Amino acid sequence: MLRKTELQKAKKKIRVRQKIWGTAERPRMNIFRSLNQIYVQFIDDNAGKTIFSVSSLSKEIAEEIKNAKSKTEKSKVVGTLAAKKAVDAGIKTAIFDRNVYRYHGRVKALADGAREGGLKI
Repeated sequence: MLRKTELQKAKKKIRVRQKIWGTAERPRMNIFRSLNQIYVQFIDDNAGKTIFSVSSLSKEIAEEIKNAKSKTEKSKVVGTLAAKKAVDAGIKTAIFDRNVYRYHGRVKALADGAREGGLKI
């Protein structure tokens, strides 16, 4: 049996996902936020495959994450790395999937970092 909050989250996720769909040229940029980490996946929904993923645990940005003072700053660094990897993979635009999270704080910082990195969201 689902608790009330879990049921509300599931319904909210369905509402958000009904409106967005990723393709190979314009993948869905999916966000998952845990208590201390943040994860990003670029998903091609037509093929049902994850193109690549980036997180705050990635080794390429370990030094920058270590120097970041807050979780929001970590999120911005992850967004920049995600944009860099996307541009290297030939992706110029993506559909931003905020999941069940509001667009503020760490989610907004990640999106801003991705835009600064050259990705059009």
